[in-house]
Amino acid sequence: MIIGVGIDVAEVQRFGESLERTPGLLQRLFVEQELLLPSGERRGTASLAVRFAAKEALAKALGAPAGLHWTDAEVYVEESGQPRLRVRGSVAARAEALGVRGWHVSLSHDAGVASAVVIAEG
Repeated sequence: MIIGVGIDVAEVQRFGESLERTPGLLQRLFVEQELLLPSGERRGTASLAVRFAAKEALAKALGAPAGLHWTDAEVYVEESGQPRLRVRGSVAARAEALGVRGWHVSLSHDAGVASAVVIAEG
């Protein structure tokens, strides 16, 4: 059963400008693993923007309640290329209250736009 669906888009350039303008934003939005590629290099702006879009879509799938912490959701990609979510803290509590048992995630970025869809399944 579908509990909720969320979709979000982020303009990559605008997101990058926000990161430059606001010191500490990276640490408020992302856990360390999201910031780095497997090689240890920092992810590019498009990759970070699509992860932010996924977090926004996740919040929408949960009904956009107040009190969710960005770092309580982690977007990662399995070796197969499948995007996934790890949730903890405030996000896990909301998901549990709604009966969410699994997530479906789709990520894309092209032509300067990052987009994400999240489906919460019960």
